[in-house]
Amino acid sequence: MGFEAAGLVIILVLVVVFLIVFLNLVPLSLWISATASGVHVSIATLVGMRFRRINPSRIVLPLIKATKAGLKVNMNEMEAHLLAGGNVDRVINALIAAESAQIPLDFESCRAIDLAGRDVLQAVQMSVNPRVIETPVVAAIAKDGIEMRAKARVTVRANISRLVGGAGEETITARVGEGIVTTIGSAETHEEVLENPDRISQTVLSKGLDAGTAFEILSIDIADVDVGRNIGAQLQMDQAEADRRIAQAKAEERRAMAVAHEQEMIAAVQEMRAKLVEAEAEVPHAMARALETGKLGVMDYYQMQNVISDTKMREAISGTGAKNENKDGK
Repeated sequence: MGFEAAGLVIILVLVVVFLIVFLNLVPLSLWISATASGVHVSIATLVGMRFRRINPSRIVLPLIKATKAGLKVNMNEMEAHLLAGGNVDRVINALIAAESAQIPLDFESCRAIDLAGRDVLQAVQMSVNPRVIETPVVAAIAKDGIEMRAKARVTVRANISRLVGGAGEETITARVGEGIVTTIGSAETHEEVLENPDRISQTVLSKGLDAGTAFEILSIDIADVDVGRNIGAQLQMDQAEADRRIAQAKAEERRAMAVAHEQEMIAAVQEMRAKLVEAEAEVPHAMARALETGKLGVMDYYQMQNVISDTKMREAISGTGAKNENKDGK
């Protein structure tokens, strides 16, 4: 009896282990949901997904959704897209949305768009409901020097055929900004832009800015146009200020040269005065030597002093001496 009880326990344990392994490998609830939805998926296929490290629910649930929507998709292609890093559920949702909107779109194209990193469901929705892109404020200057600030709203629709390899919203915004600058810059006056803001829209639309992009431009509307600064007047003021600074610098240079010349003249005069004082200081020595050598007599010396005194008296009477003293003082 003991051996029989032990055998029953072993068999029971093996059965429990088998059930645990079976339930882990075979998602019965998912298989039942697929069968009830009319999707024929064998248990062996589900077990194979386990061995291929694929979550069966990420394939079976989108497959059920596609089958209910009347789409015909291949399970192997879905597995390949999932293994490539794609989002199978988003692709199926995009196909269903395209089918409802009567937009021609197959699984291969949808798969390529998804693997390119774009939201294919959002692209399909944008094809049905166009999107409005608002550009930042673009500043441009008319020919009369007045700055204009404009802002545009661009209505675009996704072009599914160009989603792979097509440029994005940044390119559209940049091209519209370029068109605004070109239109305002070619206007003779800023009043022309204010009177006819639709010229900006016409110019931008005529350039075919949606070429090479993933969008189709439906319309371009100018949301706001404002008058900015008077750039022409500001440039003239800056030029006048620059000219004033140049003239001031030149005048300062001339003044510095005049001061330097005056200093040179003063130095020259001082040098001449120093030489004169030095020469006058030599006169007594020369007269003393003349008296010693007999070249100048005492009476001659007194007579010369009388002449000098008489000359100073005459100058004092006539006022010439005071003027000369004033000049020497200056």
